[in-house]
Amino acid sequence: MEHNVSLISTLAAGFGLALVFGFVAERLRLPALVGYLVAGVVIGPATPGFVADVTIAAQLSEIGVMLLMFGVGLHFSLDDLLSVKRIAIPGAVVQMGVATVMGLGLASWWGWSFGAALIFGLSLSCASTVVLLKALEARGVLESMNGRIAIGWLVMEDLATVLLLVLMPPLAGVLGGQGTVAAGGSLWSALGQTLLQVSGFIALMLFVGRRLLPWLIWQVSRTGSRELFTLSVVASAVSIAFGAAALFGVSFALGAFFAGMVMRESEFSHRAAAESLPLRDAFAVLFFVGVGMLFDPAILVQKPLHVLGVVAIIIIGKSLAALALVIAFRYPLNTALLVAASLAQIGEFSFILAGLGRSLGLLPAEGQSMILAAALISIALNPLLFGAVAPLRGWLLRRMPLARRFEQRDDPYAELPVSTERKYLSGQVVLVGYGRVGQRIAETLRARHIPYVVADQNRERVEDLRRAGVPAVSGDAAEPAVLIQAHVADAAMLVVATPDAVQVRKMAETARALNPDIEIVLRTSNEDEFRLLSQEGIGTVFCSEDELARGMLQHVVQRFEPATPPNMP
Repeated sequence: MEHNVSLISTLAAGFGLALVFGFVAERLRLPALVGYLVAGVVIGPATPGFVADVTIAAQLSEIGVMLLMFGVGLHFSLDDLLSVKRIAIPGAVVQMGVATVMGLGLASWWGWSFGAALIFGLSLSCASTVVLLKALEARGVLESMNGRIAIGWLVMEDLATVLLLVLMPPLAGVLGGQGTVAAGGSLWSALGQTLLQVSGFIALMLFVGRRLLPWLIWQVSRTGSRELFTLSVVASAVSIAFGAAALFGVSFALGAFFAGMVMRESEFSHRAAAESLPLRDAFAVLFFVGVGMLFDPAILVQKPLHVLGVVAIIIIGKSLAALALVIAFRYPLNTALLVAASLAQIGEFSFILAGLGRSLGLLPAEGQSMILAAALISIALNPLLFGAVAPLRGWLLRRMPLARRFEQRDDPYAELPVSTERKYLSGQVVLVGYGRVGQRIAETLRARHIPYVVADQNRERVEDLRRAGVPAVSGDAAEPAVLIQAHVADAAMLVVATPDAVQVRKMAETARALNPDIEIVLRTSNEDEFRLLSQEGIGTVFCSEDELARGMLQHVVQRFEPATPPNMP
C-alpha cells in the first residue's frame, strides 16, 4: 500500500536537520536559531536535494506562531498592555511610518512604481513578535518593564498590520494593482468593518472569554488528568486563534495572544505555561525552519547591493528611529537600546504583506525575494544585536557625555513630592509592584487606612497613582536609590508583589541594609524558589496564585492590627 508521508518527511527532515545545524551553531557560539534557518534553506525548493512540502511547513509554522504568541499572552496581561499604551501606540505608528518611507524611497530609487514601493516599505515596517519573544525569553527579561514595552510596541504593530491587510484589496486598483478601484465609500466601509471585527473579537474575549475560559480550565483540572489539562491548554490556544481568523478576520497570532491573556486570569496560568512549553519550543523550531525554506539564495548573488540596502533599513534605520522615539519619551538609554534591538528584524507579518502584494499584482517577484532574504539575515543577526546592548551601553556611557545625560535624565516620578504627608514617610508599608497582586494588597491597605508607598517600574502607572493621590515612585526597586526614595529606611514593612526571585533578593538585601528591623514579605511563583527563599530566611514567603494574594493580605493586615484611626485618608 502506498502512503503519502509528506507530513512525516517534513517533520523528520525539519527536526533532524534543525538539531544538527542548531548544535553546530551553538558550538560556533552563534544562536541556535541560525542553525534552524539554515536547516530550512537546505530542505527548501531553492537548494538541490530533498525538498520538504512547503505548504505543510507553512501550516506547521503557523501553529508555531500560535503557540508562541499564546505563551506571550500567558505572561502579558491586558493591564500590562494598557500600561505601556502611551509609548507603544505613538511609537509603533511613528516607527512604522518612518520605516515605510525609507523602504518606499529606496524602491522608488530602483525605479519601482509607487504602489510596489509602498507595499515594499510597509513590509519592512513590521517586526516579528515571535523572534522578539525568543530573544526576551533567552535573556530572562520577558516580564521586565523593558520587555513589556517592547512586546506592547510590537502588538500595536500587529494590530496596525491587520488593518493594512484588510485595506490592501480595495486600494489595489488605486495603487496600480489588480483590484477594484476604491471609492471613498468602499474604503471607509472596509475600514469600519475591520475596526468592528477587531473590536468585536476583543470585546468577546474580555467579557465572555475572561470568565468562560478560566472556568473551563478549572473544570478540566478537577479531573486530575494531566493529559486532559495539557490538551485543554493547547486546544484553547489553537481553537481561539483559528476562530478569531475565521469569524473576525483577526490574525492567528493575535487570536492566540489574546487567548493567552485571557487564560492568565486563571489560577492555573503558571501550570498552563509549564505544560505547553515543550510543544511551544518544538513548533518554534518549525517556524524558523519554515522561514528558511522560503529563502532563495540566488537573490544574494543577483542583487547583493539591493539586499544590503534593505537590511540596512531594517537593522539601522528602524533601530535609530526607535531609539530616538524612546529617548524622546524620556525613557533611559537602556530601555531605548533594548527596544531598538527588538525592532531590528522582520518576520511573519512581513511575509503575509508581501504575499498579498504579490497576489494583487502590486509587488514584483524580486521584491518578495528581497524581503525574505532581509528577514533571514535580520533574524539571524537579531540575537547578536541583543547581546551587544549591554556592551554598547557601557561604551556609550564611557565615551559620550550625552549618553550619560540620557541614562541619568531626571524623572519627575523618581522621587516623592516634597508635599508628601509624614505618615507616608515613617512606619508605612513599601509596596513593590502594582500588578494584579499588588493592586489587591493596596486596596485592602487603603480600606484599613494603613499608609503605604508604591514602587513600580511602570512610569505611566506611577503617574496614574500620583493623580489618584497615592504616594508612588517609579523605577526598579532592585536599585537602592528607588527604595531610598520610598523611605524604606523608616518603613515598618516591605511587601514585594513581583515574582522575580533574583530581583526579590536584591530588594530584600537593600532593605535590610537600610533598615535592619524591617519586616519583609515576598512572593514567588515557583515551588523551588519558595523553598530556597524560605531556607535563606530573607522574609515571609508566599507561593502559588491561589494562596498568594489572600495569604499576603492576611499577613500584612495582621501586623498592623489594630488599624490606623479612620480619620486618615
